[in-house]
Amino acid sequence: MARVRPFAAVRYRTANRDISALTAPPYDVVSPEERAGLLALDAHNVVALELPEGPADATVAGNRYENAADTWNTWRAAGVLATDQVPSLYVLEQRYVLDGMPIRRKALIAAVGIEPFSAGIVLPHERTLPKALGDRYELIKATGANFSQVFGLFDDAAGETDVLYERAMMPEPTVTATDADGVESVLWVVTDPQLIAGFAAALDDKRIFIADGHHRYTTALAYRDHRRQLAESSPTPGDVDPAYDYVMMALVNMEDPDLVVLPTHRVARAAGEFDAVAFMDALAADFDIEPIADDAALRALDDVDTPAFLVRLRNDERIWRVTLRDTVDLDTRIDLPRSSAWKHLDVAVLQELILDPLLGIHPDRPETLDRLGFVKDTRRALSSNTENDVVFVMRATRMDQLRAVATAGETMPQKSTYFYPKMLSGLVMRATD
Repeated sequence: MARVRPFAAVRYRTANRDISALTAPPYDVVSPEERAGLLALDAHNVVALELPEGPADATVAGNRYENAADTWNTWRAAGVLATDQVPSLYVLEQRYVLDGMPIRRKALIAAVGIEPFSAGIVLPHERTLPKALGDRYELIKATGANFSQVFGLFDDAAGETDVLYERAMMPEPTVTATDADGVESVLWVVTDPQLIAGFAAALDDKRIFIADGHHRYTTALAYRDHRRQLAESSPTPGDVDPAYDYVMMALVNMEDPDLVVLPTHRVARAAGEFDAVAFMDALAADFDIEPIADDAALRALDDVDTPAFLVRLRNDERIWRVTLRDTVDLDTRIDLPRSSAWKHLDVAVLQELILDPLLGIHPDRPETLDRLGFVKDTRRALSSNTENDVVFVMRATRMDQLRAVATAGETMPQKSTYFYPKMLSGLVMRATD
């Protein structure tokens, strides 16, 4: 199954244990203004590598990918970045408070063997966007580096890795970083051969489910194939187990009680004038609809065991709980060659029974997606009905649902899961050269 290996990370060399000013959120959530703010804190912030300056056209001189490679090589030559002396594993604990409860989510950062999804060893769970794949591919091709981790999940219901984490976290941590939301990331470098072997053995028979970073993984797979083609045409033999056959991943036990999955809500606009009465009448064909008091809205979906969501219409203060009728057989109602697990996802029911037929929005028609937005905060979503025709408040996707869909070789609709918190970039990096 999964090939989990230690690697010699490239890390910032600084006298300060706190490297907050050098780290950044994932590239796809950093705005131009946030990028400028991060670089104002420290000119060596990792965002200069993840989101480099310059044109996005890789054929233009001075493009962003060439600039990233120049920065990467310059910082390593100058000692801003240095490679660890021995291959290691890296234990990460993210600490924060959620609804008054302290959360401590642990992850193992390792080099994981890249496999095609068809092998069933590393499995995706979400659709990806082709544009982002192209950008990330040009970046890794120019730099040969992983600047941030793919976030993966493994199934360890027996808790085999718990004692390994405890031992790895006994010394003082190596570095810490705190993000803008107050989440503290604490990192330990693991060089003990017994601990490294223990983690590798515990994960040897596991599948890896990609939680976040589908773009980075798919890019790493394309880059691996590119490097293999170059190696085949080379007159000299290449490495037996080359670094480009692996990608840096942060692996979390999907049975960890501190693994938090939050929902991502949907806001949508009709293609033309929105007819609220006709929309609600059409909705009632498959769903039971009942009003919900504002003060009960945040908990209104907790005890519903069938696909359900909250709905608020444009400029309407009322909130409706919309629940799939017991008489609706999703296996036949959603006439697609998909598994039953996929058809019973809240996000799939919304996509196939509401967004597509009632609002004309579907990912297979990308030109319609500019009328669909995503909001993480529930109150913000509910209050956005002045700019949108319909607001849909969703529930979080459960781990058993993710496992069932991914194991079936399928992917959920985009933004089906929101694993909180995101992993910081810049704690550790990895070279493939």
